[in-house]
Amino acid sequence: MKSIDTEKIEKNIRQILIALGDNPDREGLAETPKRVANMYKEVFEGMRYSNEEVAEMFDKTFEEETGYTVNKSKNMVVVQDIPIFSFCEHHLALMYNMKVAVGYIPNKKIIGLSKIARIAEMVAKRLQLQERIGRDIAEVMAMVANTDDVAVVIEGEHSCMTSRGIKKGGALTKTSTFKGKFEEDNELRNEFLLLVK
Repeated sequence: MKSIDTEKIEKNIRQILIALGDNPDREGLAETPKRVANMYKEVFEGMRYSNEEVAEMFDKTFEEETGYTVNKSKNMVVVQDIPIFSFCEHHLALMYNMKVAVGYIPNKKIIGLSKIARIAEMVAKRLQLQERIGRDIAEVMAMVANTDDVAVVIEGEHSCMTSRGIKKGGALTKTSTFKGKFEEDNELRNEFLLLVK
């Protein structure tokens, strides 16, 4: 587990304010470096942990559910419309209005549903690419649920596209990650995509 150096962030935010031509000592900005440092500690919390550490953090699974042994069941579990946000590593710009759908086929273990949302949230709290968020979620899910059969679909808006550059508000980016049977079996993949449509 890594630490986040809030003192260094605070000093550098002060320098950015000066570089922008403002006075960091004026009333409205005097506490801004400290506020930004505290915000960064919160919104980039996921940078402190590797995917393996995130998997350990949220490793809450059940061997049996509703009277049947999980390894005899090939039912797909899907959780969708998980809201997350992240920051792109190219511009440090907000990725927002993001929704995640995660599907997996249990293999002797069923993961607690709230843990799926927590995994998605934690891996998003890094300097990221939307494609990597999907891969990271799938990797952590595979570790926790002991299955290679994981699917992740993410859609969201990127302020590096909506508020700067081309400035196309409302443009959605959609990405998908398929592992195991979801990658190999077109019928299974299509069933998942139909469920989360």
